[in-house]
Amino acid sequence: MTNYIAIIHKDPKSDFGVSFPDFPGCITTGKTLEEARILAQEALEFHIEGMVEDGEKIPSPSSLDNVMKQPDFASGVAFIVHARLPSRAVRVSVTLEESLLSAISSVSKNRSKFLAEAAWEKLNRSHAA
Repeated sequence: MTNYIAIIHKDPKSDFGVSFPDFPGCITTGKTLEEARILAQEALEFHIEGMVEDGEKIPSPSSLDNVMKQPDFASGVAFIVHARLPSRAVRVSVTLEESLLSAISSVSKNRSKFLAEAAWEKLNRSHAA
């Protein structure tokens, strides 16, 4: 995981807006702070995925000091978003109960992707706790 700085903004008659100094054009909104935080990670990972597909270079994270010196971000509140950067897939062998494998197959055509997403979700919950 790589940590990027997100900036949350709130105008009196709007939802919470989130932008990413290292990714111009990557923005999201949420009705609550918690919703904005959750959607920020989804927006950032989706944006990075698109950059990778387009062959663009993923920037290194900026420092908090440098970000907060920029006038566009000075009035916002900074927080960290953990983003998964794409990496090479590796084949592994796992042992699962037959009933679990059947249940996974009934909801997903791609069991590997399903298991990887479930593992990331569990890791993210553990990291947030």
